[in-house]
Amino acid sequence: MHHAVLAEDKKRAAYRALQDRVVDGEGRASPEQRAHAFSNVGLSGPLDSLLGKVATRPARVTDADFAAARAAGFSEDELFELVICAAVGQSARLYDAGLAALAGAVAGEEDG
Repeated sequence: MHHAVLAEDKKRAAYRALQDRVVDGEGRASPEQRAHAFSNVGLSGPLDSLLGKVATRPARVTDADFAAARAAGFSEDELFELVICAAVGQSARLYDAGLAALAGAVAGEEDG
């Protein structure tokens, strides 16, 4: 049991390091823009459309979505970073939801 807990702690630490790197590491997009992309909140216009799709409907992202974001003044490098932030942010939310569901199921088994 102790080994499993230690392994899970290492996984969570690695995932937190990834989150910190994509949001706060060096890049062309500002840390504020990356934080908004990661959280999928506080975005506007073409960027909201593009990153909303990246987070929730990635199969619907089109070249036109990228073209609209570029036309709004975002560079290729900024868009790359923001897309990564949006994808990692969504995966973090799904990961946390999965862990919460697992904890709830385990607690239910222990109670029942």
